[in-house]
Amino acid sequence: MWTALGAVAILLLAPATGCGGSSSDANQEAGKFPVEVTSARFPTRQQLGQTSLMRLGIRNAGRKALPALTVNVSVGGKEGRGSTLPFAIHDPEPGLAQPDRPVWVLAARYPRFAGSKQPAGAEGSNQKTFDFGPLKPGATANLVWKLSAVKTGHFVLLYSVDAGIGGQSRAETGGGATPGGSFSVRISGKPYGTEVNGNGEVVRVGKKQK
Repeated sequence: MWTALGAVAILLLAPATGCGGSSSDANQEAGKFPVEVTSARFPTRQQLGQTSLMRLGIRNAGRKALPALTVNVSVGGKEGRGSTLPFAIHDPEPGLAQPDRPVWVLAARYPRFAGSKQPAGAEGSNQKTFDFGPLKPGATANLVWKLSAVKTGHFVLLYSVDAGIGGQSRAETGGGATPGGSFSVRISGKPYGTEVNGNGEVVRVGKKQK
């Protein structure tokens, strides 16, 4: 089951640009912008084939609009840093045609703003960074990723927030740190039978495997 599912998962992790209003870095205002992570939720115990929502609430705590609210996502550790994809690890075995191995599969048309059916979070050259466009002063963006677990083990999923693309616009907390956090997640088996539906989601089918 894993071989077929893994092959589909790798395909689904290819870049998919959303329509959340991506931002060019050419005209972004330089400087530091106060940002607060108001909420962060993702189940810490999951099962192979289970679909879960990762939710982040991010508030512009300043008096100026953020040029571009961006969220960088990566699996922690050396294997996660070596992957070019946000929800994957890098297999160091030489000669592999696709060395990035997914831990979670991101559903089609995600991420998005909570309550919306439209995709958001356009990807740029860095596939780990999602660009949600400008954020007004005092406004809070509630963001949702729909993820299906496809690999067992213990993983740390990291996220950090920034105010622009290219480095000239920086988000910071009240203490001057980069806003962000992590989720420590354990994915267990044994899996149910699974398949990928038309929405790019991994769903359970049939009975639990023995």
